[in-house]
Amino acid sequence: MTAIAPQGTSQRHGVRHHGPPGTAGKRSTMALGVVAWVIGIIFFIPILWMLLTSFHSEESAATNPPSVAAPLTFQGYEQFFSSNPWPPILNSATASIISTILVLVISFPAAYALSIRPVKRWSDVMFFFLSTKMLPVVAGLLPIYLFAQKIGFLDNVWLLIIFYTSMNLPIAVWMLRSFLAEVPVEMLEAAQIDGAGLPRTLVSVVAPVITPGLASAALICFIFSWNELLFARVLTGTVAQTAPVYLTGFVTSQGLFLAKVCAASLVISLPVLAAGFAAQDKLVQGLSLGAIK
Repeated sequence: MTAIAPQGTSQRHGVRHHGPPGTAGKRSTMALGVVAWVIGIIFFIPILWMLLTSFHSEESAATNPPSVAAPLTFQGYEQFFSSNPWPPILNSATASIISTILVLVISFPAAYALSIRPVKRWSDVMFFFLSTKMLPVVAGLLPIYLFAQKIGFLDNVWLLIIFYTSMNLPIAVWMLRSFLAEVPVEMLEAAQIDGAGLPRTLVSVVAPVITPGLASAALICFIFSWNELLFARVLTGTVAQTAPVYLTGFVTSQGLFLAKVCAASLVISLPVLAAGFAAQDKLVQGLSLGAIK
């Protein structure tokens, strides 16, 4: 005769009761949220410190350790704007915006040819684009300088536009190709049946679908162009001087400059911050496009 274990024996012999379903998932989500907030705060602290320093006097900013409760002043911003920073800022805006537009105009059909209508040996073409980023930037500095000097193109904003376009083109092609690979082929076939040519298909059919990808590529190319310093420092003088090059002029070996540099850095960073804030929804969609299907 088989004995029947009384109720509750299974609980006493090691069967564990867990909390309500989904508790573990909620805890992991909360933990990830806390970690994300901590990482965000860590990255934001230097920016907040630079903002606070920009409103201090040079004497207060140079103290060690820095004084958080020092009196606030607009002296750093007054010195920055009194030095006429608008020509360098205009040069940076011109070079960054025009080069970004050229990159999108060239990379869009190139990425289309490498994804939706792949050419022969397209993988070799993509590797060639990637290999152009493997060369150290400083290695090409002397040949570019000598070539620009030979044709009389030094200290010219159009030289920076050409260089920034060629510098960002491989990045844009790689990014847009991954976005175009997600475009349904049926949409293109329907456009062909309706009699749309290639330019009309790219503009009216493909472009609206990959708008987040275009916004992401444009923003990244704009940031890279705006922040570029090495070539702008060597290839420009006073006429085509960009904002980052102008910013380095505040660092001197005589006198205090920390508060003025912080004020100038914040003002020069505002266009990039504004562009990123305006395109943040498209940027998130573009960078995550194709990650989960």
